[in-house]
Amino acid sequence: MSSKNEIQSDALDAIKGKQKAGIEVSMGVGKTLLAIKHMAASHTGISKFLVIAPRLKIFQSWKDELVKHEYEYMMECIEYSTYLSLNKQDFDYDVVYLDECHNLKENHSEWLNHFENQGGVIIGMTGTYPVVSSSEKGKMCNRFCPKVYVYKTDDAVAAGILNDYNITVHYIDLNDKKTIAKKGKFGDYAISEKDEYNFWTKRIDDASTQKQEQIARITRMKKLQGFDSKEQYASQLFQLSNSKTIIFANTQKQADKLCEHSVHSKNKKSDENLEMFKDGTIDKLSAVEQLSEGVTIPELKTGIIMHAYGNNRKAAQKIGRLLRLNPEDKSNIHVLCYRYTIDEKWVESALSDFDESKIKWGNHGK
Repeated sequence: MSSKNEIQSDALDAIKGKQKAGIEVSMGVGKTLLAIKHMAASHTGISKFLVIAPRLKIFQSWKDELVKHEYEYMMECIEYSTYLSLNKQDFDYDVVYLDECHNLKENHSEWLNHFENQGGVIIGMTGTYPVVSSSEKGKMCNRFCPKVYVYKTDDAVAAGILNDYNITVHYIDLNDKKTIAKKGKFGDYAISEKDEYNFWTKRIDDASTQKQEQIARITRMKKLQGFDSKEQYASQLFQLSNSKTIIFANTQKQADKLCEHSVHSKNKKSDENLEMFKDGTIDKLSAVEQLSEGVTIPELKTGIIMHAYGNNRKAAQKIGRLLRLNPEDKSNIHVLCYRYTIDEKWVESALSDFDESKIKWGNHGK
């Protein structure tokens, strides 16, 4: 059974001496500390390092790790930038660390090419390396931080670094009752969720241009996100849970409807609610995407994910909030899926990196 130190050591050996390298490591392994150890090994006293991350709040975790592990002496050698501002940075660094490197885009190529050509070292780190090599993110990661080391979530579970888990996929039928109000030229009328879904699926099939198809696909996704059927089912699951439970809603409106205590950018009590949830004052919380990264909640045993939408990275981040229990504990994750719709493919894709033996696919039949 490997320890965090052993895993970090193996990863450091894999990237040692390489000008470009990427590592894909599970949550809980200590990705930031791993990078800091690489910095320390590269540090000459006059070295300069640049850390790139998608959000400003991530930089504080780097600074906290530097202090916690007694690497404060390197603080003055490190500068920080978001991916959005990468192209504005100078090139006088020895190493650039691409935290959450799956955020790379084609418009970063010019800066990275120049940095590489002058001899700079590029280290990419992520928990979910892009699966599709031909995608924009896949091409960028393969070009500038090719993967040289992998340590998956289930490896960390087997090693006792993360707790075990069960995932249950709940199949839900689209409502065929006319519950969706519409306004037409000849007056108000109503259609069902099933009719709405079929309408936009036909629009996708009938699209004559790529742009029309894209607009129809986005609209269909938004419609699925807003249907009441999942909200009603999720609310029942949520209320029946007798352990500390988080529900990941897709919109702020859903989060507020599903739970008295929510976390999202427009809720002024978000920080207060999150702290109460962490310290156990409350045992139910709803959240949207911004809680899915960088937050650890003690004793969180149950999670409900309303929408997966084919994104294995976002699914992994949400599920990761429930893998920080004691190793002998087990968390329960519920994923909601609309039966006989594109949602089935989205959920299958989102869960593709997880152990199939730990996934119960529910009752697909009527």
